[in-house]
This record gives sequence, C-alpha cells and structure tokens, in this order.
Amino acid sequence: MSTVTELLLCILILVGASFTLIGSLGLVRFTDFMTRLHAPTKATTLGVGCLLVASSVFFSVTGEHLSLHELLVSLFLFITAPISAHLLARAALHLRLPLGNDSFTSGTKG
Repeated sequence: MSTVTELLLCILILVGASFTLIGSLGLVRFTDFMTRLHAPTKATTLGVGCLLVASSVFFSVTGEHLSLHELLVSLFLFITAPISAHLLARAALHLRLPLGNDSFTSGTKG
C-alpha cells in the first residue's frame, strides 16, 4: 500500500472519529429533545460515512476486487438517518414535548 493511500485512510479515519465524537458529545451535552436529536443525526452520520469510505478504500486496495459493501451501507445510512430523525421530531411535536429548556427561559432553576 502506498504512502498516499495510507495518508488518505488516516485522514478519513480521524475525520470520521472526530465527527462521531462531536455528535456523541452533543447528545450528552444538549438539554432538550430537538437539539439532542440534531447533534447525532448530522455529525454522526458524517462520521460513520467517513469511516465506511475509509474501510471501502482499504479493502479495495488490499483485496482482489473493488469493495462496494461499505458504500451500500453508507447509502442506506444517508437515506434512513434523516427519515428516522424526521419521524422522531414529528412524534415529539405530536406528544408536545417542550421545545426549549424552560429553566433558561424563565430564569428559575429546575
């Protein structure tokens, strides 16, 4: 494997891991449902996508043939993550979950 390919793989893995970490931290740190929903669906989708592209490049370079399994998983992820986030947001609106942190808007702790 060439140095350029190894560098590309390292960059894709680091970017993917960074996006996944940022999405996970957003899930833990944000306070209300909608912002908690937004962080993982955006950042983690990009993170897992980068990791899957890195896996596809690695197995295509080291294997005998082109590896497309990871690209199909990425396509499925990019299609289903926004749809599931949309359905969860609609369910939250239907259940009338609070849209913001009331303790910040009212000035009281709670």
